[in-house]
Amino acid sequence: MKNSQLLPLILAVDDEANNLQLLRQILQNDYRLLFAKDGARAVELAAQEQPDLVLLDVMMPGMSGYQACRALKAAEATAHIPVIFVTALTDTEDEVEGFAAGAVDYITKPVSPAIVRARVRTHLTLVRMDELRQSRLDIVQRLGLAAEYKDNETGLHVIRMSHFARILGEACGMNQAEADELLHAAPMHDVGKIGIPDHILRKPGKLDAEEWAVMQTHPTIGAEIIGDFQSGLLGLARRIALCHHEKWDGSGYPQGLAGEQIPLEARIVAIADVFDALTSARPYKQAWTVEQAVAYLEEQKGRHFDARLVDLFLGRLAQVCEVKERWAER
Repeated sequence: MKNSQLLPLILAVDDEANNLQLLRQILQNDYRLLFAKDGARAVELAAQEQPDLVLLDVMMPGMSGYQACRALKAAEATAHIPVIFVTALTDTEDEVEGFAAGAVDYITKPVSPAIVRARVRTHLTLVRMDELRQSRLDIVQRLGLAAEYKDNETGLHVIRMSHFARILGEACGMNQAEADELLHAAPMHDVGKIGIPDHILRKPGKLDAEEWAVMQTHPTIGAEIIGDFQSGLLGLARRIALCHHEKWDGSGYPQGLAGEQIPLEARIVAIADVFDALTSARPYKQAWTVEQAVAYLEEQKGRHFDARLVDLFLGRLAQVCEVKERWAER
């Protein structure tokens, strides 16, 4: 037996009672239902009850379906709710107007029960996928922030270096979606520091050889924390966590990778992370000037860093400095 409170909530809107009754018969076994007979009431109910989806007639007295849809999309509380128009209007121009108003789909009357169920199921699945994606992103960002607290830094470091990484990713030719994934994965780069003892991680002076060996395990710990993902956001985060301390000349750690053996995203994050670390004050050092940090990147081309990426990064220095100022420590 289904738990009715766990069923998605659908708001059906039509000025004809017969049409609402038909939608009730089609959907009542699988969803919770709300009903409204005019656009104004639909907008009010949507704000109050937060349905998972709205089935909306177009031709209604007073506020039309197009107007109601625009009102829903204009309000922050309801803008995320998908709207499907259910209408007798079949001209292409009507469909274009509906999509322009913010609808995700169009069902023509007289409705087919099978089509109504299929379209509703499809769009609710898309909503759930978006929610899962957002939840995963939130977890990734929270873990990244946890590592910063462990390291006695503010969360502004991960914000700045993540934006630097996106800027460099775009300069490399990544599309917007790829660059955004890099932005979201980069905060996890030092999550492995959660596993480093505090007396080592927060030691004010130089680490001895034994302590440094322990510190060098944090990329591997980070990869283990994230898990054995090969693709998607977590796969990207894992590669960054594991490889961002590798160096172009092979002298880095933990695997001693060299050149293009190092994943591109890790090479990008290495530059973003070091640039922000150099230009930020720490309890054990003063902040370097941008000019000093640029000189260091130039010096380390072909040694620590991929020379091509350094050139691309410095070519976007104005954007980098805008981010640095926007998220500056106050």
